[in-house]
Amino acid sequence: MGSTAPDDTFQLYDLRVEVVIPEGKRIMCGAKEGDHFLLEGEMLRLPPGQGFSIYSLAAILPLLAAKQRPTHANDWMTSDAEVACPDPNCPSKLRIVRTGLRKFSHGETTVVPLKSE
Repeated sequence: MGSTAPDDTFQLYDLRVEVVIPEGKRIMCGAKEGDHFLLEGEMLRLPPGQGFSIYSLAAILPLLAAKQRPTHANDWMTSDAEVACPDPNCPSKLRIVRTGLRKFSHGETTVVPLKSE
């Protein structure tokens, strides 16, 4: 009988991070309502011709890896989706939306082998 390799797959959520601007409010970073980027695995994708503030990106970056992973239904990371702009004088927020699951292989994402039990 042949042995089969253990399943080394895991899943991460794809994310959409979008700018939310309160109606009639002035923001300081140059973003427009609906500006966004996508995070697919480790790849950040901006729509053609659109930028994203590096300060806004710096504020949200630490949350993205956690938001990509499946979390318990009662965990705040599951329910909370909006992050304040890092400029204390700006009323905008950044909304993180889970858009779908993507499957990855451990062996295709690292050279460190899985430990056998």
